[in-house]
Amino acid sequence: MLEKFFGKISKDLGVDLGTANTLVYIKGRGIVINQPSVVALNQKTGQILAIGNEAKKMVGRTPGHIIASRPLTEGVISDFEIAEQMLRYFISQIYQQSFKFLARPRVVVGVPSGVTEVEKRAVEDATRNAGAKEVYLIEEPMAAAIGARLPVQEACGNMIVDIGGGTSEVAIISLGGIVVCRSLRLAGDNLNQDIIQYARDEFKLLLGEKTAEDIKIAIGSVCPLEDKMETTMRGRDLLTGLPKEVIVNSDQIREAMRRSIKTLVNAIRSTVEEAPPELVADIMTRGIILSGGGSLIRGLDKLVAEETRMPVKIADDPLTAVVRGCGVVLEDLDGLRNVLATSQFKI
Repeated sequence: MLEKFFGKISKDLGVDLGTANTLVYIKGRGIVINQPSVVALNQKTGQILAIGNEAKKMVGRTPGHIIASRPLTEGVISDFEIAEQMLRYFISQIYQQSFKFLARPRVVVGVPSGVTEVEKRAVEDATRNAGAKEVYLIEEPMAAAIGARLPVQEACGNMIVDIGGGTSEVAIISLGGIVVCRSLRLAGDNLNQDIIQYARDEFKLLLGEKTAEDIKIAIGSVCPLEDKMETTMRGRDLLTGLPKEVIVNSDQIREAMRRSIKTLVNAIRSTVEEAPPELVADIMTRGIILSGGGSLIRGLDKLVAEETRMPVKIADDPLTAVVRGCGVVLEDLDGLRNVLATSQFKI
């Protein structure tokens, strides 16, 4: 009786704990939090100064004793305590108008398909320590496919490519399970680093990560554009140490990202080559679905279609596909229990 009462008060959550952004879905309400996975920490006192949007504004602009960093690297927790406090903060934001002692939600968390058991355990422990009553893990490509409304439990092939900030997941799914999968520690952050390296090599210019990301979003492409785009690249001259700006175009940025994009496309091709022929036939009909922020790079869908000779579509609202998938599982936990990566853990 009491358990049913507290279950109604508690707000169950779906969490996409991403390298770049953390999104939180509340059962019955939808997505309520979409903030950067960044934490600003005062190293002298150990005090957390800001989390999320406020912390991201500090990146590259802090004095020596303050660091603005991401507690997740390549899709997995690299700083356990900071990740736990970040999760605790987001959960407290949701429950700030409720009785906090009642805030013991069930939480479905998306994790990369290539993580180890130790890395899975780190996510479970951090989530439980942040206030969860029960923790369920779901592999991100499965969550993205569910979020894209693919019929993952039917006897047919569904192919999803989820390109996030720290990892890219390529998976073929059938009957509620992943048949073939590749998890690459190569995604949006690597493309930013490619642009930083290109600026260093070609212009002797030192860029910040946020500047590189802004350039990627503004003019990044993987195919030649009909109308060449340009933007200003501003940073520090490595030779003089003084501020410097240069005009770059979409062709140059495409060249900077070429090697990483080729690695990603090769992984997609390899996944198709490993799939059973019946599933390949299904995918030829249904198409490959792209999700995640990386899917929005101009021309990526066309390039993948050319390389695989299959139709390619971008999921509706690709940035939220994983957390929407977590939300769908949360709404029907008993019916979709077979898609979870692990069994539940209770306190």
